[in-house]
Amino acid sequence: MKSATIPPVRVSAKFRAELDKALENGETLAALVEKAVSSEVLRRKSQAEFVRRGLAAIARTQQAGNGIPADAVIAKLEARLAAARRTHARNATRQAARQE
Repeated sequence: MKSATIPPVRVSAKFRAELDKALENGETLAALVEKAVSSEVLRRKSQAEFVRRGLAAIARTQQAGNGIPADAVIAKLEARLAAARRTHARNATRQAARQE
């Protein structure tokens, strides 16, 4: 496959100086740009796949009709949080009493 070029990008002189300082020993600016663009493309592919899987899961749940209402989930989480806070407060009280 033939190679292709990435369009040049205009940046401020200050940013260009930062780029030059960020280069590793023996690394070229072109290599850094290629690596950065490649990483971003992979990140975006991963993000798109994540969203696709999430939307498919939502559709399956809606179709099956076996989802749990958000209010029920939030109520359960709030109950767990309240219990954890009570436990934390009890432990803090006991620890303070021991230090006296």
